[in-house]
Amino acid sequence: MFIDFETFRTRADKLRALMDEACVAVGRHPTEVQLMPVTKNHPVAAADYVVRYGLPVVGENRVQEAVEKRAASTGPLRWELIGHLQSNKARLAVQHFDRVQSVDSEKLLNHLDRAAGELGRTLPILLQINAGNDPAKFGAEPADAPRLLDAALAKPHLRVDGLMTIAPLGATPAETAGHARRTFANLRHIRDDLAARTGAPLRELSMGMTGDFALAIQAGSTLVRVGTALFGPRT
Repeated sequence: MFIDFETFRTRADKLRALMDEACVAVGRHPTEVQLMPVTKNHPVAAADYVVRYGLPVVGENRVQEAVEKRAASTGPLRWELIGHLQSNKARLAVQHFDRVQSVDSEKLLNHLDRAAGELGRTLPILLQINAGNDPAKFGAEPADAPRLLDAALAKPHLRVDGLMTIAPLGATPAETAGHARRTFANLRHIRDDLAARTGAPLRELSMGMTGDFALAIQAGSTLVRVGTALFGPRT
């Protein structure tokens, strides 16, 4: 049985307080970091809770699941794709998402730009970088990030807002935390280098989830993607 709204509100209040503490601890203002609830594998009620709570955005991992939920959702939300996107679903993603965070190849850039142009819109995107060098994760290799960014900046129907990554898991909590610290620091370093080289602001650093958001905030995250801590285990 899915949680009720009061449970969600209690969890969201607690999570936001922990995020604020993490910001203050490193001299950042809490408004610098946005909370993105992730509604993957949860019912449309999850999105409705987000609207009722007053947050403006949700993240989804699968295109078709988001299309169905967005059609059934009652409130004004931005929907962002955070899961791997296959090129053959690029047009559908452009039609139904306000931003795509998981852009990891020039091929996908080409498909998204073409679809956005045909639909008469500019699509905001993030470039997904495998900053933890994890073979189990999607994302462009760090060495390929400059070329991918150059290609993205040349697309007339795409707007590059920043970068995204997912930290590897370890065999122990301590190992997982170590991976997270290295991954997030690496993405911050990559972003700073790319911004200095191109002059593109790349303001958004989407990194950090339920288990590692405090470490991500310490490293400069501007957006944390949280599902389990808000909605419970996925079904």
